[in-house]
Amino acid sequence: MRQGLAEPSSQSTALPVEIGFLAHHGHPPETLRQAAILAQSAGVPADEFVLKHNLVGEDDFYRALGAELQLPFLAAPRLSRSAHYPNSVLAGIAPLADRNSGFVMAPRAEALARVLRTPPRGWPLAVTSPSRLRKAVFRAQGPWIAHRAASDLAERSPNLATDLSYAQIAVLFIGVALVSFGICHAPGPTVATMGVALGPLFLGMIVLRLAASIMNTPIEPTIRSSRAEDADLPVYTIIAALYREKRVVARLTHALSRLDYPAAKLDIKLVLEADDRETLEALQAIELPGNVEIIVAPRGEPRTKPRALNVALPLTRGRYTVIYDAEDVPDPGQLRLAAARFAGLPQNVACLQARLTIDNTDDSWLTRLFTIEYAALFDVLNPGLAEIGSPIPLGGTSNHFRTSVLKAIHGWDAWNVTEDADLGIRLARLGYDVRDLPSSTLEEAPSNLGIWMRQRTRWMKGYAQTATSHSRKLGVVLRQLGIWRFYGALVLTWGIVLSAVVYPIFSALFLTSWLSGTTGASASRWELMGHAYSLTLFFSGAIAIFAPACIGLYRRRLWRLLPWVPLLPFYYGLVSLAAWRGLWELATATFRWNKTSHGHARTSRSGIVQKHQARVLDIRSLKTAPP
Repeated sequence: MRQGLAEPSSQSTALPVEIGFLAHHGHPPETLRQAAILAQSAGVPADEFVLKHNLVGEDDFYRALGAELQLPFLAAPRLSRSAHYPNSVLAGIAPLADRNSGFVMAPRAEALARVLRTPPRGWPLAVTSPSRLRKAVFRAQGPWIAHRAASDLAERSPNLATDLSYAQIAVLFIGVALVSFGICHAPGPTVATMGVALGPLFLGMIVLRLAASIMNTPIEPTIRSSRAEDADLPVYTIIAALYREKRVVARLTHALSRLDYPAAKLDIKLVLEADDRETLEALQAIELPGNVEIIVAPRGEPRTKPRALNVALPLTRGRYTVIYDAEDVPDPGQLRLAAARFAGLPQNVACLQARLTIDNTDDSWLTRLFTIEYAALFDVLNPGLAEIGSPIPLGGTSNHFRTSVLKAIHGWDAWNVTEDADLGIRLARLGYDVRDLPSSTLEEAPSNLGIWMRQRTRWMKGYAQTATSHSRKLGVVLRQLGIWRFYGALVLTWGIVLSAVVYPIFSALFLTSWLSGTTGASASRWELMGHAYSLTLFFSGAIAIFAPACIGLYRRRLWRLLPWVPLLPFYYGLVSLAAWRGLWELATATFRWNKTSHGHARTSRSGIVQKHQARVLDIRSLKTAPP
């Protein structure tokens, strides 16, 4: 058996031990030598560089390792029930089902070097690849993995988890029923009571929106930091949960390949559901780089994106972790910028939220209004809220986390269908901050009303879940957040839900009162005060809608969309309809995830998406062209 580096006279002289053995198994020493030099420059072990750049296939690498150590290679190892998730995967070793078979290993980096320097003796061993070992652990521990992904937060921090009882839902609907009854039979007193009760919440929302709007938060960094050397960059994990996304997986992998980050330091995990054969086949048809790992989540409930993310989270190896959606095209420099920002921020800054912007703006009237909404939200409101220290309901993608914090707080709430909003509030409650990351990610907006309504219904249902869950023990939340952040959290949860629910009612009643002139000279002092109060809320609310939208369009240089801004009140009427649908779903299908279909964009204002689609068509035409 060979040990360590080959003899000085051999071809593998001066090669790192973790790849030197490959020279004995048909791999060109000069290629390995160049890989070793580049690995040192990138600051990664040589085996990581070779595998993640596909210089040697994973199976070929570990078959050669087995031959070098004179150990069998197992293509489908059967593991003992004592195999541990995630430790067996991360450590690269697991017990086999047959006690006499010993262990199977898939060592990496330092562990690989140790095995080659001092080959293990005296106990039965076999070799497999890391991907095959991970699949074997999932086969052996599938039900436990599914349970942990769904229930870890609820079992370890029940006070922070979504826990909607039928009693809570009943109370919510009784309140809605009473309001509806009151508006039908005594509209004046009912609206006056609601105005008094909800006014502070709505006023807080207006103040927050206007305060955020005056913050100077440009869409690109104002100060350029020096470019870090590749060797100084940390490992960065990317997780994308995919379900029925065969239309866009090629674009996603292409977008990730454009990232300006050392490939050997990217830990990319694409999480699929067990019944999603079409996405798996689409990925298998692509020549994926070695830094992309396909994880199939074990069957289980709930069938939600956060559950899929929780399956991958324990296996992450990066210092930082970012979440992308299937249709995302992030700015190539986004990871470098995030790593630099994290390095200069206090440890209690757990998350950086990048800017989301719509790419298929010109598909329809709906995508134009969606673009305006996202310009207001991600280029004005969220960055401004971060500046003033308010809690922030995160966007569902392009969230960059400190991995250690994300694991410590038990990841995402698998039972919340707007897991991003919940996580933003939970981070605030636990003493962590969220900051803005001035880097853009292109998104695809739904171009037809049916898809948009299903997506927005899920969002509003999730906001109702979040608001209810974080209101169970208000005294505890108040102590955790302090009075002003507590008020901000109420505004950004209950305020969003309730304002959407009553928006058309209050608007219609105010306009009716205004047009009918019911506040004439005979009106009492209280009636005049009430009218002035409602007038103040109405017009300041209108400013809070239009001002962020116009500022966002200015920052994005999208002045051509200004004629569409007057339609925002109509657009928020549709949001109100989605909020009512969301409340109905909260009672009838509490945890159902309304899937948003992607890959239907017809336009691309950036041109990036269309260029990639043309590239895919060219490749397909070459494959189908007659010889």
